[in-house]
Amino acid sequence: MDKEFSVDSDGLRQAVDLMSRDFSNVEGLALPTELPQDGMGSTAALNALAPSILGGAARLGAATSFAHMDPPTPWITWAVTLWNASLNQNLLHPATAPVARRMEQQVVAWLAPFFGMNGGHMTPGSTVANLTALWSARECAGVTEVIASEGAHLSVAKAAHILGLKYTSVPMDANGSMDAAQLPTDLRKSALVLTAGATSTGAVDPIGLAGRAAWTHVDAAWAGPLRLSKYADLLAGIDLADSVSVSAHKWLFQPKESALVLFRNTDEAHAAVSFGGAYLATPNVGVLGSHGATATSLLATLLAWGRQGVAQRIEHCMDLAGSLRDFVTADERLEIYSEPQTGIVVWRPKKETSFDQVLHKLPVGSTSTTSIAGRKWLRNVAANPGADIGLLIATIQGALPERA
Repeated sequence: MDKEFSVDSDGLRQAVDLMSRDFSNVEGLALPTELPQDGMGSTAALNALAPSILGGAARLGAATSFAHMDPPTPWITWAVTLWNASLNQNLLHPATAPVARRMEQQVVAWLAPFFGMNGGHMTPGSTVANLTALWSARECAGVTEVIASEGAHLSVAKAAHILGLKYTSVPMDANGSMDAAQLPTDLRKSALVLTAGATSTGAVDPIGLAGRAAWTHVDAAWAGPLRLSKYADLLAGIDLADSVSVSAHKWLFQPKESALVLFRNTDEAHAAVSFGGAYLATPNVGVLGSHGATATSLLATLLAWGRQGVAQRIEHCMDLAGSLRDFVTADERLEIYSEPQTGIVVWRPKKETSFDQVLHKLPVGSTSTTSIAGRKWLRNVAANPGADIGLLIATIQGALPERA
């Protein structure tokens, strides 16, 4: 028997031990330029790669990590991901993933009601979820056009292009939300995409517009999990949508690649995007063919934390963003883009010439940038429950020019 396909307790312990070592001073990636003729062995390969993989990665759980929609992940997801890799389940066929398929169904059944949906399935990310939803809209509602805000994620325009649908962009208001007054009047052949948590600003489009078009899709990749928290009403009216996308690898703290596409009428939507094959026991639903057991990690997290545990961490992130917002609005050297809606704070120094200087003085991974209406802004995203907001504020203060 080939031992490389058996449990090696010593090797796995070594992998875990390496995770606790400090490789922060490692630079570069030392690899042969050509595929080696002979391998060095698994344990040696782990030791060789650990400094680069573990030392060279972005530290998403660091005290000043507050820049992107990419959270740290809880240790239970590391364990379940290890199990998944060892089993290599394929949810394409019941015979190759009997339990994992049922777990995905259960996760969807747990989460869909928070959005007023009755089912759906998992995808690798909201880009695929948005494509799937708009594919269903084309097939079920006969839409010929996709309408979304200027602040919509690029995946929406990309999906319209793939599906051969006309794409119309609607201007934003001063807060970064869709300007409802600019919507076309005739939406009888349109799929209206409302963004719940714009990538640049966190803005939420007027969710009350749901139901006005032939099909309404809410791209809730970022802000969707607020529905499990005390901030659920920020997305009031989402239950009137026909479909919703949510990225579990954002505010549900899952490893990449994990998202959901949910439907109000799942039977109809799934039937419209299903294909059979002679080798399949059941029709293949959605864009993907083979896909892995990502739901098991999400299920384990939800089982471990419960709804309250998820809500607690999201609400803490919102509090962190609120503290940063208070600092920015109180400092006369800074300006804020708009009142943060979903844990994203967009700001800049009032002195235009100091923008790059301030950015370069901030810790790596603490702050990102975005461009809105031709102006550059600094951007902080509350995806890390372990962020030290006091430390981050102190570093920003140290980066700012002296008061006038």
